[in-house]
Amino acid sequence: MTPTTASTSLPVLDLSRLDAGPAERAALLAELRRTAYDFGFFYVTGHGVAPALTRQVLTLARRFFSLPEADKLAIEMLHSPHFRGYTRQGQEYTRGQRDWREQVDFGPERPSLPRTPEAPPWTRIQGPNQWPASLPEIREVILRYQAAAAGLATRLVQTFAAALGQPEDVFAPIYTPEPHYLLKIIRYPGRDATESDQGVGAHKDGGFVTVLLQDVQEGLEVEHEGAWLKAPPVPGTFIINVGEVLELASNGYLRANVHRVVTPPAGTDRLSVAFFFSARLGSTVPVLTLPPELAHLARGATADPRNPLFHDTGKNHLKSRLRSHPDVAQRHHADLLASEEYGALVAKA
Repeated sequence: MTPTTASTSLPVLDLSRLDAGPAERAALLAELRRTAYDFGFFYVTGHGVAPALTRQVLTLARRFFSLPEADKLAIEMLHSPHFRGYTRQGQEYTRGQRDWREQVDFGPERPSLPRTPEAPPWTRIQGPNQWPASLPEIREVILRYQAAAAGLATRLVQTFAAALGQPEDVFAPIYTPEPHYLLKIIRYPGRDATESDQGVGAHKDGGFVTVLLQDVQEGLEVEHEGAWLKAPPVPGTFIINVGEVLELASNGYLRANVHRVVTPPAGTDRLSVAFFFSARLGSTVPVLTLPPELAHLARGATADPRNPLFHDTGKNHLKSRLRSHPDVAQRHHADLLASEEYGALVAKA
């Protein structure tokens, strides 16, 4: 049955309450635990990211998408074995269906790793970004924004740990010293410029958490109790959602929730900036020992035969990239597609 649209609103949590004394901190942790269990999504205030920086990012996003097509295609993802760069609308897929959005992906600015027969396949993900020559100022702003978003995401991961009755640094061994992350700057064109209303199809996010910055046009919807909850932009906030790493680590107490983006109305478009913060590539997600009052509520990690979850973070990320960008996969990773292991995973998409 297709979920209907509901009027329930996502909760708003103020992170500054963590520093407002023991009682306020305990109350916020309880609220976070309840919200993450029930929704897996929430708005966050008191996050400490400068409004001037978020405005800069959105301004540069608009400028990038206004560039001539040739300038954008100069950094097309097809040129990058690391899945970095620009993707035209209709060229990324969710569960085998086209997503009607254009986007540019930036990850950590790190050197590529040698491709040898002994190297784990996930090492192919690491490598340099592609930066648009016609908008040189974007590099410095994006790197600053990535640092700010990573700082917020790290604090959230520590707060989730505390909410689960764990030491705040319980996840540090799998995200230090070099967490994996991905920044997507996305433009969803209006319905008059697409072939369907799928901005991005229903899916869950990998990683620990996603930090989402929205501009002014709504479109994000979150599944909850058989309905789709709208999550419109709220000035000064980010939307945070639980990723599959936290679902695995908490044995499903925290659930990475399904969400989608609906194509905006004709004559409009929608801008968003999604920062996906994850564990270090090559790390293994632990299963935490939860306090008894939480453990008995744990639902187990999602068992989806079409989207198996692995405690091997590198394998999870590579699976996702190969599925989402079949053109890049075919050009740069045909050997993996022909392998028994990854060929089967991609075929399930």
